[in-house]
Amino acid sequence: MATIELYLIRHGLAADRDDEYPDDAKRPLTSDGVSRLRREARGLQALGVTFDQILTSPLVRAKQTAEVFAQAQDDKVPIAQIDALAPGGTPAQVVQALGEYARRKAIALVGHEPNMSELAAKLLGTRAPVPFKKGAICCIEFEALPPARPGTLAWFATPRMLRNLGT
Repeated sequence: MATIELYLIRHGLAADRDDEYPDDAKRPLTSDGVSRLRREARGLQALGVTFDQILTSPLVRAKQTAEVFAQAQDDKVPIAQIDALAPGGTPAQVVQALGEYARRKAIALVGHEPNMSELAAKLLGTRAPVPFKKGAICCIEFEALPPARPGTLAWFATPRMLRNLGT
């Protein structure tokens, strides 16, 4: 049976919450955040990682992160927003939403903390959250979507590790 890969990605460095961005949903990535993500995307290319679908939180910084990774792929990768990846979404809602993408083989999920930590824990069948720095990525493998049992952690990479691969 073919393996399905889920890539959990925390968005990149974003503008601070302040008077300029009173609406948290509209905070964009910083120029440094975009630059770092582009290097990470090159690191994924060096590893031979490709996506056939990207699912993102509807918040600006997550959508921008999804776009950086989509642009780095050789083929056009569809991006879809799912509310379950927004702050306040639950791992159970994300798992349910994955059912629509059961035919995909490599799906990137772009979201926020603590959501990504909690989602990784649920998908791996652990109680302890798996902390994600901004731009961190992990790959969890499954036999089917939505997952009926815990997946296998294939790898977890810090942003620095991926940037070093992408230089």
